[in-house]
This record gives sequence, C-alpha cells and structure tokens, in this order.
Amino acid sequence: MTVSIECWLYKQAHHSFVGRNLMKKIFLENITRPLEEPIMLKQCDTFLTKLRGFTFTRKIKTDEGLVLMNETESRLESAIHMLFVFFDLGVVWLDEKKVVVDLNLAKKWTSVLIPSKSAKFVVEVHPDRLKEFSIGDQLEFI
Repeated sequence: MTVSIECWLYKQAHHSFVGRNLMKKIFLENITRPLEEPIMLKQCDTFLTKLRGFTFTRKIKTDEGLVLMNETESRLESAIHMLFVFFDLGVVWLDEKKVVVDLNLAKKWTSVLIPSKSAKFVVEVHPDRLKEFSIGDQLEFI
C-alpha cells in the first residue's frame, strides 16, 4: 500500500499544527540533582512538529518546554534554528541514555545552533532554567 505525498503531508500538518495542543506531554526530571520546579515538556517527534518548535510563539512559561525526539544520535539532526522564535531559549542536548552532552543559551532569531556532540534528544526550556543543568547530568522523561 502506497501513500501519496499529499496524504503524508496532510497528516504531518494535521498532527503538527491542528493537533499541537494534543501533543503528548511528559515531565522532565534531573536524576543527578533535583530541579527547582517540575518542567512539563511537549513531545515533538514528527518532522513538522520539530520544525515548528517554538516558532511564532510569543512567550514561554518557566515550567514548560519542548523535547525534540530524533531517531538516532546525530549532531546534524539535533541542530536547531531560532528563526521566527521571539524569545531566548535554554537548550539541553541529550544522548540516547539521556545524559546531557551540551548546553546553550539560544538567542532569538539565531540561524542555526549545532551541538558539540551527537545528541538524540533536544530539550528546549525557559532560559532561566538552563542553570539547573550541567554536562554529564542524567535526565529522565516521566
């Protein structure tokens, strides 16, 4: 059974934009050291949800964020863009074991940010929360 590209794009767009509030929500936990307050992440696991990320969003709360989930560990696949993102973000890159491999304060309207090491997960949080993470921390999604 083959699916037309138009059908696939419609499904991707429907899940990405129409169903954005229906995205799976998970909590982020830092096993190495407790977080000041819980962070609820929306799971982005399709091409279009990852592409959209926080674009065209006006603000982010300190207790929310996104997790971009990739199929494999890669520097290129875990790169992010900040075009049409109107606020700074704290970005935490994790390997397949959910260990922090890189951190960065992403400035609004920056073109592309690539982690220094391969990552499978990209966690985007309020910039004030970035100080709660360090390279080598063990994180978990619950």
